[in-house]
Amino acid sequence: MSVVCSVAAPRADQTPAHVAIIMDGNGRWAKSRGLPRYEGHRRGLEAVRRTVRSAIEHDVRYLTIYSFSSENWRRPPDEVAMLMGLLKRFIRNDLADLHKNGVRVRIIGERDNLAGDIAALLTEAESLTKDNPGLTLIVAFNYGARREIVAAARRLAVDVREGRVDVNAIGEDDFAARLDTADLPDPDLIIRTSGEMRLSNFLLWQAAYAELVFLPILWPDFDDTAFVSALQQYAARERRFGAVPEPAVVMSAS
Repeated sequence: MSVVCSVAAPRADQTPAHVAIIMDGNGRWAKSRGLPRYEGHRRGLEAVRRTVRSAIEHDVRYLTIYSFSSENWRRPPDEVAMLMGLLKRFIRNDLADLHKNGVRVRIIGERDNLAGDIAALLTEAESLTKDNPGLTLIVAFNYGARREIVAAARRLAVDVREGRVDVNAIGEDDFAARLDTADLPDPDLIIRTSGEMRLSNFLLWQAAYAELVFLPILWPDFDDTAFVSALQQYAARERRFGAVPEPAVVMSAS
């Protein structure tokens, strides 16, 4: 899975461990070319494949893609059906290749009330790849950050009620441990395509200290050059996590 880079990637010590992407612009890409929305989503799936290859090439350890939000069910039924079909096709056609390349697949989001065939495919993808040592590909499917936070609060409330947790001792780690991403690191970098500048209910808790990069290109045009551009922007930033940066030490000759 080699990738030819047209832009130099940052050094390994400047590369984010976890990159999350809001893949936006499939419909606009298709509309601007006089094509049906389906073609935009199909080309978007090709961009997902390119992005997985780029993440592996550039030693990113975790890649989260926002594939289908809990709000996307409001779209026209024929478009929802089309998106479900593309998801099934991706898992059926690409799972073996992902597994061969050592990719571990994780799914976050609600699974209640999903169609049986979709739920089974999600479980199969996780089960087959659970021991793989390479890139962890996290697919946010039927995912909404506010729902995730509410669900975590409910779990914590139950644990308090049943005496497993002392309410006065609850800390951030206790809450984070009840999120869908409990065993995953927070994203270092969040990329959004299409020029929109918002998180759209994506990883709201986990994004507290993430660097945000907004790219003007539409998702089907996202490629390795765009990925490296975002990595370069990340590498150029100073991450302080609320602290004051250490002053530079000037050595003088004596």
